[in-house]
Amino acid sequence: MPMPPQGFDGARALALAAQTFDIEARALQALGSRQGEGFVRAVQAMLACRGRTIVMGMGKSGHVGRKIAATLASTGTPSFFVHPAEASHGDLGMVTAGDVVLAISNSGESDELAALLPALRRLSVTLVAMTGKPQSALARHADIVLSSAVDQEACPLNLAPTASTTAQMALGDALAVALLDARGFVEADFARSHPGGSLGRKLLMHVRDLMRSGDALPLVAPTASMSQMLREMSAKGLGFTAVADADGQVLGIFTDGDLRRLIERGVDLLPLTAQEVMHRSPRLVREDALAVDAAGLMEQHRITSVIVVDEAGRITGALNSNDLMRAKVI
Repeated sequence: MPMPPQGFDGARALALAAQTFDIEARALQALGSRQGEGFVRAVQAMLACRGRTIVMGMGKSGHVGRKIAATLASTGTPSFFVHPAEASHGDLGMVTAGDVVLAISNSGESDELAALLPALRRLSVTLVAMTGKPQSALARHADIVLSSAVDQEACPLNLAPTASTTAQMALGDALAVALLDARGFVEADFARSHPGGSLGRKLLMHVRDLMRSGDALPLVAPTASMSQMLREMSAKGLGFTAVADADGQVLGIFTDGDLRRLIERGVDLLPLTAQEVMHRSPRLVREDALAVDAAGLMEQHRITSVIVVDEAGRITGALNSNDLMRAKVI
């Protein structure tokens, strides 16, 4: 580990960190009082937009803008980021009439954004300005103004964008939250835009996607002998067999644990049939249920397997905890 430069003051570094947190926390607290009709109109415009919400910004505001665009897109508001300098050299073609443009600039005087204002006006877009200067050129040309003003930057020189970019980020998050709520956006919608993530696996995967069915399903008739049940359990390797009638209606379940308890009691196993030893109220899960709900059922009842049925209650499969772990649902 390299040595800190001579004269480095660790206590001062910690004090500056605490000061930064305090300044930025106060900036966020004040941000709420600066929102009003403009925020409501911005949300309404994005809700009514049949195109896309195009986010623009230069420098640090551009970095924030990329994150805001990504958050909007993942929460139900189609959005992408366009770099203002590239927009002047052809990328403005990504913007179409009817879009909403969210232009971010703390000063509101960014040359690259200012150069685009006439072209954006001709495109008949709704221009939303997120700026710390409500009297700036960007604000004057905008249809809607969102104030991201802060009283001071956290930078000791009051120069580097710190509290101002934090305010921009939070204001973008506030827009996304208001929009997803207004759209009735739910967990399943979020999962559809995150199919590769753990949330996608949990919210998009159904029991039918993971269950054992067909020849892999351990199943016997109620008149099956003990030896038939044991062969079925051994062949299918799930530690149980379901018991169902000729119509597929589940009558019960017989598990490894049940077998062990019978042996411990010294019961003569050979004469017994499935209907005599089965549990008559097994845990069932619908095949159209979410896999994560099946995992919750197993955890709640401290079991490792469940029988899967269709909407009519007929057996269609079986599921155990290993299936859920392989799919990374748990």
